[in-house]
Amino acid sequence: MHIAVVGLSHRTAPVEIRERLSIPEQSMEASLQLLKADDQVLEASILSTCNRLEIYTLLRNPEQGIASIGSFLSQHSGLAVDQLVPHLFTFHHEEAIAHLLRVSAGLDSLVLGEGQILAQVKKMVRLGQEHHSVGPILNRLLNQAVSSGKRVRTETNLGTGAVSISSAAVELAQLKLGQARGIDELVPLDQEQVAVVGAGRMARLLLQHLQAKGCRGVVLLNRTVARAELLAADLPALPVQCRPLDDLDHCLSTCSLVFTSTAAENPIISAARLGALNRRSSLMLIDIGVPRNIAADTSALAGVQSFDVDDLQEVVNRNQEARREMAAEAEVLLEQEAKLFLEWWDGLEAVPVVNRLRRQLEDIREQELQKALSRMGPDLSVRERKVVEALSKGIINKILHTPVTNLRAPQPRQQRHSAMRVLRELFELNDHPPEA
Repeated sequence: MHIAVVGLSHRTAPVEIRERLSIPEQSMEASLQLLKADDQVLEASILSTCNRLEIYTLLRNPEQGIASIGSFLSQHSGLAVDQLVPHLFTFHHEEAIAHLLRVSAGLDSLVLGEGQILAQVKKMVRLGQEHHSVGPILNRLLNQAVSSGKRVRTETNLGTGAVSISSAAVELAQLKLGQARGIDELVPLDQEQVAVVGAGRMARLLLQHLQAKGCRGVVLLNRTVARAELLAADLPALPVQCRPLDDLDHCLSTCSLVFTSTAAENPIISAARLGALNRRSSLMLIDIGVPRNIAADTSALAGVQSFDVDDLQEVVNRNQEARREMAAEAEVLLEQEAKLFLEWWDGLEAVPVVNRLRRQLEDIREQELQKALSRMGPDLSVRERKVVEALSKGIINKILHTPVTNLRAPQPRQQRHSAMRVLRELFELNDHPPEA
């Protein structure tokens, strides 16, 4: 068995490639089952966010398994394998484990230390369990990644004041508005007419940061107005007008700053749509959706500035240096977590030997128990028979406890292999025992 991750992220692929590989939640079950249908893939889990798509797997054969994942990605995206390869990374075993822990802790995020990624890893665990694509190996690894991410945020300062994609988007708006006025500073948003399209988690964070940056009011558009109203009710200090998505043209005509964050699979704002409107002279569009909500051709229009998630790097770079020292503390902690998992993994080597030993002792126990019960005759009550059987099982478990514990305890691999060899020789354990 072999742990591997294949994927791409903001570090390896532009948004136009990432959006082709994005897997929405409604398609996750089918994608996981398609992966599991390949006999090389024993377990699988998918992490799909605006900045990454990563497939974590337990494989029979590394080379054949990786090729199968490549074929899946090509089929899903509609891109040829040779078009994908320049953007993909592949990590095996120790590197794959370390990568997952860093992702969960926010160390591989566009915004160093961001908190949203931990919730997204938790969602990956939940979906893998619900769709029965993860088994004991990935289940343990993914859950350890979640606990490691929590530990980083509680035992280091990395999560303190951590910015998110949403806050970076608001800062980008402030920076670009300032640059338009000839100053390289973040300016307040109190003079802007602002709209937010979408009412999910990212939109909630957008509203919170808009309020903190001096925004005096927001138009919140969503397909379901009731959901927008629920979100607005959680922010009583910020005036929010909730409108249906059908009012988007009106907002594009009257607002100066529009943020989009929806689950739409195709752009909802295009140059053609904007060109048909009688809009104000200047409009800034900031899209944090993947797939993108705003078509790339909008930036060619006069008076329109259009930005997507890849444009956030300019803001992120301003905040990154101060967080690198905190990240170094987290790296040390994650090394400890990776070591714990690898020790557990190494202990799995002993499982076949332990199982053969247990089966052999269980066969002896069953034979001797039947001999003893036959000698005791028919007068033995049902309760007495159960007591005798429980006694025999207890003896076997006590005998096995110490060798099993010692075999699976953290130790050098050579030492474990030596102990396993002694057990095989002493008890004459066959490498391939006959099936029962």
